[in-house]
Amino acid sequence: MEYLLNTPSGDKWKRAGLKKRAGVLIPLFSVYSRNSIGVGDFSDLKILADWLHSTGNSILQLLPMNEMGSVFCPYDAVSSFALEPAFISLKSVPAASSRGIRIEIENLARNFPTGKPYVDYGIKSEKQRLLWAMYLAWDHRDSGEFKRFKEENSYWLIDFALYKSLKRHFNGLAWWDWEYKFRNRDVGTLEKFSFEQEKEIDYHMWVQWQLFRQFRAAGEYARSKGVLLKGDLPILVSRDSADVWARPDYFKLEFAAGAPADMYCAKGQRWGMPTYNWEKISSGDYIYLKEKLKYAQNFYDILRIDHVVGLFRIWSIPYSDAPENQGLRGFFDPQDESKWGEHGRKLLSVHLEGTHMLLCAEDLGVIPRVCFDTLKELGIPGNDVQRWVKDWNVRHDFLAPQEYRQLSVAMLSTHDTTNWPAWWENEAGTVDEALFERRCGERGIDFIRVKPELFDLSLSRHGRLRWKPDIDSPDKLCWVLGKRREEVADFIEMYLNTYCEKEKLWRLLGLKGPMREKSDKELVQAVLRSVLGSKAAFSVNSVFDLLYLSDILKNDPYQYRINTPGTISPQNWSLTLPLPLEELLKHKLNKEIRSLNSASGRI
Repeated sequence: MEYLLNTPSGDKWKRAGLKKRAGVLIPLFSVYSRNSIGVGDFSDLKILADWLHSTGNSILQLLPMNEMGSVFCPYDAVSSFALEPAFISLKSVPAASSRGIRIEIENLARNFPTGKPYVDYGIKSEKQRLLWAMYLAWDHRDSGEFKRFKEENSYWLIDFALYKSLKRHFNGLAWWDWEYKFRNRDVGTLEKFSFEQEKEIDYHMWVQWQLFRQFRAAGEYARSKGVLLKGDLPILVSRDSADVWARPDYFKLEFAAGAPADMYCAKGQRWGMPTYNWEKISSGDYIYLKEKLKYAQNFYDILRIDHVVGLFRIWSIPYSDAPENQGLRGFFDPQDESKWGEHGRKLLSVHLEGTHMLLCAEDLGVIPRVCFDTLKELGIPGNDVQRWVKDWNVRHDFLAPQEYRQLSVAMLSTHDTTNWPAWWENEAGTVDEALFERRCGERGIDFIRVKPELFDLSLSRHGRLRWKPDIDSPDKLCWVLGKRREEVADFIEMYLNTYCEKEKLWRLLGLKGPMREKSDKELVQAVLRSVLGSKAAFSVNSVFDLLYLSDILKNDPYQYRINTPGTISPQNWSLTLPLPLEELLKHKLNKEIRSLNSASGRI
């Protein structure tokens, strides 16, 4: 790994340490302690750091901690800077010790108990109600630190607090539905409103100060335990956000970002957030981007750049297009492919120059070669997700551990996929039914006829179709489809990369006996050994995958999903562990996790 010191990321690698590391992805909303109220909070990060230390993990990866909007999606935040108030530890806030507030906190804990399968985000408004009372009771005489916080973060904090106050004033309406003078930021109007609502605006800044103090203290504690915090910088921000209201010229509001159709999303994806006007941002010396990084490094040692390919080119869908079309009618921006490399390299260089954090990149999906090459040149690790680490063109088989990229973060699953056991039982060896049906329609193939001939319907579920074993060659596939090879080349490619996937992986893992349909502890152990033993510099696995080394998760693995892309559901971004952190900290599972990390040389 010494060569990394000679890349543009060299100083960051030196700061983080040139060593192979293991880590765990843990959404803060998924954990709780006996002191939590309704949802995990910043004080729980200290217990998490103790747990990681005990298991030989040295990276704690979090999802974005920015304040979320009404659908509570961390990647659709109302600010690129402000932290989520639901994660505040009320007991750690000044004035929490007063008798009246203490009783209110105890009542809130009874009304929002932890330990349920999913978070009730009603806790957010209740915490904010109590925070208002705490703010009013706060002793303002000791406000020097608060004053410095406001001065050091003036770039974003004032606009954010004003946005929050206006949001309440207009009963939660999106900023583009506010009165003209407010949505277009008439200076006199905003000055008058700020004077009239001075206390409420100051309150929102005070809440962010409390969150800042708690989060930073948690990060310092983690580092004292040898655990690095890995944050997540969403590439986009909500259309209805303080960022877009404050600086609309930095965004292309006539477009919605998304992703084109692929073998996992038949119609692509439409995320809805506006794309960036990078030309305008660059004219301001990228101060908007630099300020994001400056604030994030108060908390994190490592930063994940979400959807890094979007810095090279981003899928842009006309905002006026019908939502049911998802991502089908988009285009790449810039449209000129010859500009992608220069565009991405410039933006990544700005990232590198603007922070001391080690940058990692989420480079999943259909990625142009120039993106991979640029990340390698700059010394920025990408992501290697086991189910997709394959030779897609020749062998059509999984890569062995020694074939992984060294400059990568290896993992079994992500927050947007099923956990690994659910993939094994429901998705391995399958194709997306909606995609297959759409492609049949495009070629005049009778999908209803070919479906039972090609697929084992008893093993097809959750919108996935499992190939029948006797469809054992592309020729048989073509015969059933009634087409020549050259007419269905994309069907053949899909087939070659998914047929007998489970059997191929079973052999690669060196497991004995006939392939088993159901996942079990032995299988999870084997695949974890594979990714931990890979060449990858880091291996960061979801806590939900690690728990399958024990009997903690007892239901159908398909239920334990953090997010299902393209859907809005109370089950997205709210999944919780079935035990408190205090029990996890002393669970027998920990010894096994540590043993796996030790055997891989990552401790």
